[in-house]
Amino acid sequence: MLEIRNLHARIAEDGTEIIRGLNLTVKNGEVAAIMGPNGSGKSTLSYVIAGREDYEVTEGDILLDGESILGLDPAERAAKGVFLAFQYPMEIPGVATMQFLKAAMGAQRKARGEAELSPGEFLKKVREAAASLQVDMAMLKRPVNVGFSGGEKKRAEILQMKLLEPTLAVLDETDSGLDIDALKIVADGVNALRAPDRAVVVITHYQRLLDHIVPDTVHVLSKGRIIKSGDKSLALELEEQGYADLIGKAA
Repeated sequence: MLEIRNLHARIAEDGTEIIRGLNLTVKNGEVAAIMGPNGSGKSTLSYVIAGREDYEVTEGDILLDGESILGLDPAERAAKGVFLAFQYPMEIPGVATMQFLKAAMGAQRKARGEAELSPGEFLKKVREAAASLQVDMAMLKRPVNVGFSGGEKKRAEILQMKLLEPTLAVLDETDSGLDIDALKIVADGVNALRAPDRAVVVITHYQRLLDHIVPDTVHVLSKGRIIKSGDKSLALELEEQGYADLIGKAA
């Protein structure tokens, strides 16, 4: 379970506060959607959860299954089961995607006290996961995200998520730049990962992603704090009416 208590966070370089007293609870088995206009702090929230060093927490706490993760670096948070799918996945020239997956899975299994996979077991897992997401195995021989289309990058990230089996998955506008076919493939991959022991946070501007990944809860973020929460019908309301009226009432 993810629990965020009175979180305040700022940009480390210039001290600009972005998150201003945010409270959020996402239970295991739940898919929570975070929605809000540009500049509301959605991506910053995802970075702070993952432990990105560009941001500094000045107050509050982030707990994963009752344990604070604020003192952990990004690698340690990943080992605890935190996974962040970026809006714009990074390219890693010179590192083959298969090599990257093997290193990531090996580190994750070691952190969990699980035995290392044999080469055959690793290849079988990757092939099965890739087939389910319509990822060509030839693509995995290329450097991570180098020369990938937008849809390929997003499918590659969902493939990583499927293989790493995180406790908490945070998807930062993973629908950005996807056509409807790629969106459905990515959404099907996310839906397949729903599990009683996994919490999922989906950050998005638009209802179209939530047509495919139906959330249990929807939270509206504005000026660094949650101003309204509800069920999936809240997303439909926002699609019809926009954010302006809701933000005005919360001001």
